Amino acid sequence: MASYLPRAGRLVPALILVLCVLCLPCTISAQETGGEFSDEELLLMEGEGLTVTGSPETTQQMKVVTKDEIDRHNAPDLATLLQETLDLGITQYGGYGNQADINLRGFDSERIAFLIDGVPANSPMGSEFDLSQLDLNAIERIEVIYGGSDTKYNVSGALGGVINIITVKKQKPGLRLGGSIANTSAMPGAYREWDGSKGSPHWEDLVDTQNYSLFAGFGAEKYSWSANLFANRAANHFLYKDTIFNTTRRKESNEIWDTGISGSYIRNLPDDYSKLIVSADLYYGDKNIPLSGMAAVAGTQTDFSTRQNIMLDMPRALRDDLATEVSLSHTWQSLEYERPAGSSSLHNQHMITAINRWTWYPLSQLTLRSGWDYRFNFLDSTDIGLRSRHDGGLYFTAEYKAHKTFLIIPSIKAAFNGPSEQPVTPVPKLGFLWTPLESLTIKNNYYRSFKYPDFEDLYWDDGQMFGNPDLKPEDGVGGDLGAAWHYGNWVNLEGAFFTQWTTDSIHWSNISGIWRPENVAEAIFFGLDSKVRGEIPFSSGPFKTIGLSLSYQYLLSYLLTDELDFADDKRIPYMPMHTIGVSMDVSWKTGSVLLSGHYEGLRFTNTANTAELDPHFLLNVNVNQQIGKNLTAFAAARNLLNTSYESLDAYPMPGITVTLGLRFNVEPKMKEKK
Repeated sequence: MASYLPRAGRLVPALILVLCVLCLPCTISAQETGGEFSDEELLLMEGEGLTVTGSPETTQQMKVVTKDEIDRHNAPDLATLLQETLDLGITQYGGYGNQADINLRGFDSERIAFLIDGVPANSPMGSEFDLSQLDLNAIERIEVIYGGSDTKYNVSGALGGVINIITVKKQKPGLRLGGSIANTSAMPGAYREWDGSKGSPHWEDLVDTQNYSLFAGFGAEKYSWSANLFANRAANHFLYKDTIFNTTRRKESNEIWDTGISGSYIRNLPDDYSKLIVSADLYYGDKNIPLSGMAAVAGTQTDFSTRQNIMLDMPRALRDDLATEVSLSHTWQSLEYERPAGSSSLHNQHMITAINRWTWYPLSQLTLRSGWDYRFNFLDSTDIGLRSRHDGGLYFTAEYKAHKTFLIIPSIKAAFNGPSEQPVTPVPKLGFLWTPLESLTIKNNYYRSFKYPDFEDLYWDDGQMFGNPDLKPEDGVGGDLGAAWHYGNWVNLEGAFFTQWTTDSIHWSNISGIWRPENVAEAIFFGLDSKVRGEIPFSSGPFKTIGLSLSYQYLLSYLLTDELDFADDKRIPYMPMHTIGVSMDVSWKTGSVLLSGHYEGLRFTNTANTAELDPHFLLNVNVNQQIGKNLTAFAAARNLLNTSYESLDAYPMPGITVTLGLRFNVEPKMKEKK
């Protein structure tokens, strides 16, 4: 239902955020370590200044997109970045600014837990997360944890996995100023108007999209701050293949402009270990959204959102072997959609989230982690009404090193939701990590995954589509077995076999002309996620390194309902069986070139598997070249083969696009105080 969402209006909230530390974990043991932290723990604490209780070692498959990768890919949005760096599948409703979903182990964005700086960010209305509202220049790194029931951040609703977007980082000493400007061109050409007449090339499509961003940061001994500002203008005029009439058309009525600002402040407390971290962001978007992927008639959509978060980070709390973090955040999302006929839909959401995580090191071979999270959700919606609910949970995790090469991590979370007929649900997990060789790591996990229905599924009512207040939560169990091996710094291989069984899956169905969600489906997933990367360093010559990588993802899904079984061999819609990624990265002292390809196999667009989208292959190239000390020029060409494809049924995607831009970074010298 998230793909159907209208957007909403504005409401000025009045809310004062008050930070308080509420509870200590109840753990009993003798102190034997004298408060010593591992090097990995100290690196995590000092390096980012937040989420100190997130385990540096996890038994789950985990990948990280670094700041350097974000800069080198020059992606227009988060969805494109994740597709190009991790070869994740995406379904998108067109060009820049349109709704996009990520696919992770066979689950869409509504069943992936998105975090911003460790704080849950999924909407309680439709469970989705708007990937277009984040400024990539403000992101320091992205952590992607695969599989359900994660024990790194212990959040609920992670059937497919967790994506944590980290925006806060302690700035290095001194002042830094930076920014970028870029233009993206769509290739002009002849096409057919809807009345059948021939349309001439629009050369203004060569300046189709512009992006502007500014950055400022300052670091001092006791504090640091940073601020980011961005603005985009996207006409989204591109040529596409109309498969119904077998002709070329030009995308229209999808113009978008948006802007946003974000900032953070980190202050060391008197003990020199603890930090107070304050962050906030604001986003505004003005968008034309066509009634369908190929329609020339559009409605207008206004998006406004703001987030404020305050966190207390204490690597040494009360005693040397105890660490904690506590945060309080508020998110307001205001969405307005006006249909061409003049009627409008308004949705205002407020989410107040409190989190307290603790870590205790009672023994050299034992780490105990516990904590709680709570969120109050309030919704004022034209189509849902006034709704509110509470959700969150309590968790306890133990990390026991039975041997210097063997780690066991049992965990249990009591997830709650109210009002609900099933207010408290235990969500257990058991993980193992074994390092038989210095170059080899083996991981194994067994877990339960669980997700409560959202407001849309329960209460939606627009006269044509109706929610179902009798829905049961989506439930399931899963497991995976993974391994990673490296040969020096030259070769890295990693892979994971996984399986997951989900019951009471919620799907919207059209019965006698009325759309309504039901717990109609069970699904079973079997898969393999693998990647090999080799890197050749050079001690002389023009090049520093040449890197080659190949990834392959296999996903076999079975959709099972009262009418279907394994013999029917029905697949989950929009989940390809085969996904392949390949890249070559060549770097030299002042720049790099990155050539990457992404292949997605056949995808079905309905549960009956009677309609399908053909496989497609995207070829992209990115070039970055430093000019002098402070300036970098970059260029990106996407879909070099001009492949005609649809990411979502009847929603065509752009052909070849070319981006040219400049990025600058200045560090003015500060006068020394006498």
